[in-house]
Amino acid sequence: MSTPLPPHAGQPVVTRGTALVDARAVVILVHGRGGSPQSILALAPQIAPALADVAYLAPAASGESWYPMSFMAPMAQNEPGITSGVSVIHALIHDVEAAGIPDERIILIGFSQGACLASTAALRRPRRYGGVIVFSGALIGPPGTQWRADGDFAGTPIFLGCSDIDAHIPAARVRESAAHLERMGGAVTCRIYEGMGHAVNDDEIAFTRELVERVARG
Repeated sequence: MSTPLPPHAGQPVVTRGTALVDARAVVILVHGRGGSPQSILALAPQIAPALADVAYLAPAASGESWYPMSFMAPMAQNEPGITSGVSVIHALIHDVEAAGIPDERIILIGFSQGACLASTAALRRPRRYGGVIVFSGALIGPPGTQWRADGDFAGTPIFLGCSDIDAHIPAARVRESAAHLERMGGAVTCRIYEGMGHAVNDDEIAFTRELVERVARG
């Protein structure tokens, strides 16, 4: 009897911007629950409007969801979705590296469920990335999770932004995640916005734009 394929294996990856061989920076964008590569790629013109040498890669989740339950549910309830989704992100990083682009020119960006997955993928493969941007998300795991502490982000700029009243992402978990990523060597910026809701605001976009421009310009 054959083993079932991981749920997100073989899903499309939508690309925008320049080709990898010509890219000065590569942005991997991870959509949220109910979203799509096209929906998260709508951020591309906002985060690098003046740059022509950025490549964007946006993978698709099977059924528009990376995992079925809350990101704070017991891990087993969200498998194999989490492991499969992390594998998709790691495979994209490998493809980018194979094109001759180092980790420090790769930026991971996610929103909501995609932000939780992107930050967890980075945690499971700590390196000096160009950046990790977590819009309305945090590290995956139930209350009391002891995340891995080995490895070193070596000064990777890591941004976590979220509302103080987000119905899906508790601000306390965002702060907890920020503290853990900082302990692992990340240069962490954590901003909790009063009354924002579950969204991305102009301040977050401005931070991300500056980061992408800095990475692309070396």
